[in-house]
Order: sequence, then structure tokens, then C-alpha cells
Amino acid sequence: MAEAKPFAPGKLVVGIISSQDQYFARTGEALIAFYGPIDLRSPIFPFNVTDYYDKQMGKNLRRLFMSFAPLIPPESLSEIKVRTNSLEEEMREAFAGKSRLVNIDPGILTGSALFMATAKDFAHRVPLRQGIYAHLELLFTKTAVHFLSWTYPDFRQEGYQNFFLEVRRIYLEQLRQIKGTGR
Repeated sequence: MAEAKPFAPGKLVVGIISSQDQYFARTGEALIAFYGPIDLRSPIFPFNVTDYYDKQMGKNLRRLFMSFAPLIPPESLSEIKVRTNSLEEEMREAFAGKSRLVNIDPGILTGSALFMATAKDFAHRVPLRQGIYAHLELLFTKTAVHFLSWTYPDFRQEGYQNFFLEVRRIYLEQLRQIKGTGR
């Protein structure tokens, strides 16, 4: 019988969708206060492959990603998603918004995959805790990103791929350093 082993730590990546620079800035500051310093920030990408959020958040939406320096237990993803859902409401209240101002999507990057958290159930999503599911978004090889039939359309963009490959490179280097120190 194989014995269960602890999970390797993962890399927290958070995507933020909004239309205003001030909302990106304030949300980023709050996330850094919760989860520590970032080691990589993506460019701000146009979020124009769907109109899913337009009714709630308006037009001209954009997305950026932040990768956090501290590695975390991958099993903490559901708690992080619950916290970021609360932060979305805090942002609305802070800016006296009538509706949602930001969408915050946390995920865990490993050497082989990117898992994003969601509160929406679907056949390919794995239930975690507290009504949160893990959505397998991307797979990684040594040099490439592979998509799944359910990979969100915006995640198929080359700019996203470049960002996640660089985050993966940083993550793998962090793992090498941990193994080199005997931890």
C-alpha cells in the first residue's frame, strides 16, 4: 500500500479583472498585505474574449496577474478563494460602487499544472471545501503550455502563456533552492 505524502508547496497566482487602474492598485495592495510580496506581475491585458462580466462590471475590462513570492500549501486554495470573494465586496464598499468593481481569481501553480479556484460547479471541476472547486486550467511541459477543452479562452492568449511559463520557471527555482537547503 502506498503511503500518502504531504503535498509540495504551490505558487499562488491571482488574476484581477477590472476597468480602472485605481481598483487594480487597491486590490493589489490588499492581496500583498494578505499573502506577502509578489515576485512577478503581468502586463495588463485586454479582457475582451467574453462579455460575461459586462453587466456586473461594465465595458473595457482588463486583467492582470500577480505571482506571490511565498510558496503555500495547495490545499489552502479554497480558503484563499473565500477570502478573495470577501475582498471583492470590500472593494465595492471602499469605492461606494453600486455593483462589482473587481473580479479576483486565485490559483495554484505547480510544476505540471495551473489550478484556478471557482465557486461554479461543472463536470471537470473538483470540489475542495466551503463551496469552492478547483478548475484545472493549464498543463505544462518543460517548454510549453497545453490547453484543455475547457481552458478559458483568454488563457489561450500568448501573453498569458508567457507569464505563466515565467512564473513556473521562478517556482521551479524556488523548489530547487528548498531541496538544496535540506528543508
